[in-house]
Amino acid sequence: MQYVVHRRLRCKCLSGAVNLPFGTICTLNGEILEKDGKPLFFVTSENAHQYLARNDDGNGIERGKLTQEIQKRLQPQFNPKDEAKRVQAWGRIWNDEKLKPYKMREHPEHWQWNHAFFNADIPTLRYILKVIEGGA
Repeated sequence: MQYVVHRRLRCKCLSGAVNLPFGTICTLNGEILEKDGKPLFFVTSENAHQYLARNDDGNGIERGKLTQEIQKRLQPQFNPKDEAKRVQAWGRIWNDEKLKPYKMREHPEHWQWNHAFFNADIPTLRYILKVIEGGA
């Protein structure tokens, strides 16, 4: 399976320091993402989720942008008005049965996006954005 770097990736990985530009294609070998045969990360790791996106359908860049936008909109806000909107958005997410498959079961008292979220199809990610905006 193919993955694509949707945000410049500069960090230490399984094979040492790496600096991969936006758009770099990587491959999945078992549970490990690789570039030119060198291991980068486990596919379910936080670094994999934040910098690479599944691209077997050719939508990896868009998938990465959407997952980043969803996470950004749900982060705590400094403006009280924006914070209230964020809290309401989380309420809508918690109450939407369609989104339960994208929540980690290991954390019943708080929502964390699971691996399925980072591999979701584009219509699902757009739906999540609509839920956040209050229009789903």
